[in-house]
Amino acid sequence: MNKTLKLTTFAQVLCLLVLSLASAIAQTPDNPISAGQKSLYASVNNNLIRGAEKMPEENYSFKPTPEVRSFGQLVGHVADAQYMLCSAVLGEKNPAPGIEKNKTSKADLVQALKDSVAYCDKAYDGLTDVQAAQMVKLFGRDQAKATVLTRNTMHDMEHYGNMVTYLRLKGIVPPSSEARR
Repeated sequence: MNKTLKLTTFAQVLCLLVLSLASAIAQTPDNPISAGQKSLYASVNNNLIRGAEKMPEENYSFKPTPEVRSFGQLVGHVADAQYMLCSAVLGEKNPAPGIEKNKTSKADLVQALKDSVAYCDKAYDGLTDVQAAQMVKLFGRDQAKATVLTRNTMHDMEHYGNMVTYLRLKGIVPPSSEARR
């Protein structure tokens, strides 16, 4: 192979690599960490709301064992925690404490859960990767906003797992196990 052909082939390969890299960079979101946080949060909250809606009103007082929360208390607990954690990220006073203790009807609890998700949406939607590293107080300690929002998503996932058990014990297919179309 002559030097001109080798140089041309090298230039073509280099050009393809540069174009591939430019394409990959162009497809990377501006804030990949905060975008990932929001995606995980949105997925679990979609399942939480749909699960809360699927459980019949008469089963909101259901407890698999006497030592655990009722289904309704579980929904209220998740809403309470979301308000507490997201208000820390937003630098606001918790706007709706005491849901678990003060609401018992399905309609009130589903609405409280939806309202807590809408409130947390503000924390996730407004977050950039730079802001994710900013420190806030939670449980008396300085923590990064991303850490607090990760804690929120993990807590939601933990209790969605509880919700799945309650739904299955009542013969209801949880949202995450429904047939995909």
